[in-house]
Amino acid sequence: MEHIQQQYPFTAIVGQTRMKLALILNVINPRLGGVLIRGEKGTAKSTTVRALAGLVPDLNVVNLPVSATEDRVVGALDIEHAIKTGEKKFEPGLLAAAHGHILYIDEINLLDDHIVDVLLDAAAMGVNTVEREGISYSHPSRFILVGTMNPEEGALRPQLLDRFGLSVEIGGERDVQERAQVIRRRMDYERDPGAFVKQYALEQEQMLNQILQARNRLDQVRIPDDMLELAASIGIALEVEGHRSDITLIKTAATLAAWHGQETVNPAHMQEAAYLVLPHRMRRKPFEEAGGMEQKLQGVLNSAGSVQAR
Repeated sequence: MEHIQQQYPFTAIVGQTRMKLALILNVINPRLGGVLIRGEKGTAKSTTVRALAGLVPDLNVVNLPVSATEDRVVGALDIEHAIKTGEKKFEPGLLAAAHGHILYIDEINLLDDHIVDVLLDAAAMGVNTVEREGISYSHPSRFILVGTMNPEEGALRPQLLDRFGLSVEIGGERDVQERAQVIRRRMDYERDPGAFVKQYALEQEQMLNQILQARNRLDQVRIPDDMLELAASIGIALEVEGHRSDITLIKTAATLAAWHGQETVNPAHMQEAAYLVLPHRMRRKPFEEAGGMEQKLQGVLNSAGSVQAR
């Protein structure tokens, strides 16, 4: 686990708004299904994940290396000990260590498909079960799964993409002022981490309070029937297969409402959620079709009498 006292502040990270939002929403509602972050190297993917853990008390990052074996991930049963004594002896793995924390996998597209399947099953069920030679052992394993990858180094199978609750595509800052700010803040942090962290203490506290308030508000958020119908209409219009996306869309919209301090899900929340939930589930390649998703989504929202285009 990692939890560094002088961790780079989450609120000091420049840009990458959608990535930061996706991570925050999963902290508010860990049942959303994790985040897949796709982007080129050097775009603050790992920095942001670790900074989020530094923001929220008692939240740590458990790293899962792509070279990890199945026993290292799920844990191991000592069969010989069980046969001799009749008692189960379990050596916990990374899924046990990650319970209640962030399970972070850099270059998840390079991880063995079988290991990814195991991870996603545990994330969905909240339980890790190990079976060997007729002996089984189960333990709670509820974690926030965060995977990062560079698409240039290979893709994830479509079935696995669909299992991630949210997905974001990121790149380097293109605005000169923003890019200069990234450099300036990093240099200030490396020069005096303590002073830099102190500078953002108030912003960190305010954001943490907003997260905690959103957690408390989440179960009281009301989801009108017309928003359920809107979720179904969006899924059909964007040609998304299955119903998992519809359910995740509603859950994400409700979490957004809680984050924004609102009591009822509205079309604006649905629109914001759609950009996090649907791009990686669409049949076509949304990031290669400029405006394709935006046009279809706006059409559905307009036909439902919803929000105006941003």
